[in-house]
Amino acid sequence: MARDSSCKWHTEVVFTLTRPSAVAVDQQIAAAGRLPSASPRFLSLSSNLDPAKPLPFGFVHDFKRSVIGHGQAEFAAGKWAFQQWTMFDLGWARVVNSKSQIEPKQIVAVEVHSLGLWTVNLSQILEMVDSPTRFGFIYATTKMHVEQGEERFLLDFDPNTGDLHYELEAVSRPRNLFAWMGYPVTRAFQHRFARDSHRRMRRDASCNSPRF
Repeated sequence: MARDSSCKWHTEVVFTLTRPSAVAVDQQIAAAGRLPSASPRFLSLSSNLDPAKPLPFGFVHDFKRSVIGHGQAEFAAGKWAFQQWTMFDLGWARVVNSKSQIEPKQIVAVEVHSLGLWTVNLSQILEMVDSPTRFGFIYATTKMHVEQGEERFLLDFDPNTGDLHYELEAVSRPRNLFAWMGYPVTRAFQHRFARDSHRRMRRDASCNSPRF
């Protein structure tokens, strides 16, 4: 396979020692909405990516699926939690524009605080699903993100067993020079996000009743 040489040292994303202000984040969100897509298409809402499928240079595939609840009530609770962006609300990460709707073209601003540094990473929702048994979306990173790639967040309710599954799937590689330099740390945080996000959704789907 030919080596993909399109990965450049983008500088749109800056790590800072202080938390970005609300005004600065709003400006970044507005700017990101005007940017073209910055990632190849990998993921689908209808099926998982074949792990044997070759990926362009530097990209890695991550997939985690777990049972987080049981029954229609917990599916409703999980859906409500998704709409509040709870799967990102991990203490060290959160969605800044958490009042935003899950809908195509929506910019999602994820603030991360780790190793004493702050950064806000912006992605754009490409597509979503909202059916009696499935709820979720795929977003792609913009150039204002330390990573390049796509991520899928999906709730999958099985009416035959009553099990509620949460799927988190991503294809990514570092975009920012600092992310490449600290790649082992970057991967550790990606794995931590998957673990913490599943734990948070399991808690919310099991403990929270639907709120309408």
